[in-house]
Amino acid sequence: MCGIVGLFLKNSNLQESLGEHLGSMLGKMSDRGPDSAGLAIYSSQKNFETKITLCFENLNFFNEMESSLNAELRGKFCIQRRSSHVILQYDQSDHRKISKLLSGLEKPPRILSEGSTIEIFKEVGSPTDFVDQFKINNLKGTHGIGHTRMATESAVTTMGAHPFSTGPDQCLVHNGSLSNHNSVRRTLIQHGMCFETDNDSEVAASYLTHKMSSGLTLKQALKKSLDDLDGFFTFVVGTKKGFGVLRDRIACKPAVLAETKNYVAFGSEYRALTSLPDIDRAKVWEPEPAKVYFWEHNNESF
Repeated sequence: MCGIVGLFLKNSNLQESLGEHLGSMLGKMSDRGPDSAGLAIYSSQKNFETKITLCFENLNFFNEMESSLNAELRGKFCIQRRSSHVILQYDQSDHRKISKLLSGLEKPPRILSEGSTIEIFKEVGSPTDFVDQFKINNLKGTHGIGHTRMATESAVTTMGAHPFSTGPDQCLVHNGSLSNHNSVRRTLIQHGMCFETDNDSEVAASYLTHKMSSGLTLKQALKKSLDDLDGFFTFVVGTKKGFGVLRDRIACKPAVLAETKNYVAFGSEYRALTSLPDIDRAKVWEPEPAKVYFWEHNNESF
């Protein structure tokens, strides 16, 4: 049930091939999640302070948005299209203008992510088709996490695919099932969190965002989730600087980590990692139950 992959680069020389490696890893997890796939990639390459990923149901409305942006911002933005998704970059000072403009479109796009480095792409269909459709192999970045989905508790839709991003430069992918997600969702709504799907993984992402906005570190929030979220799960969480891994106390969902001097990699199964460079010389282990693992870049310019 579902496949997860992640790759954190220690060596900046590998940034050019990040997408190629992640695309291969997603393809090898196709049989674990054949109905949809997604990827969050963190790229240090940017033209403006803020970037958001937009998903259009109908690309005819993309031209409407581009015309409105040109009229309102007069070139103070950057657009990159990748299949049905658009990365829009702009100065943070124009955020209110952007929000008003998007909400005023005849058919507003869905916002998949927001931050300074994160980009999210996800779609229904086979993971191999997803990799080709979005040209994942061409993506560059410092780290990324991906997911292949086998839907069990909510509809197969683009928005129901992983990763879920509920905070700036934050995202989560999940293998498992949460039994108390409806009650946790109701509590989070009372605290002002908004939801776009019935997916239990969106609840997990929102839970972590809420706890971090309340003052907890990511490690503390993940630890707290062991008490507050019921069910079986493996989480991989992406942040601006790195990614973290957590399995529940029973740890029945498969997971494997591998580390070399150049990278740290995660896969639901070892076969997801077999095409990575020097994997035969990597330290490979199964993450322990209820233990938080985290790697991050301390250098902002990495």
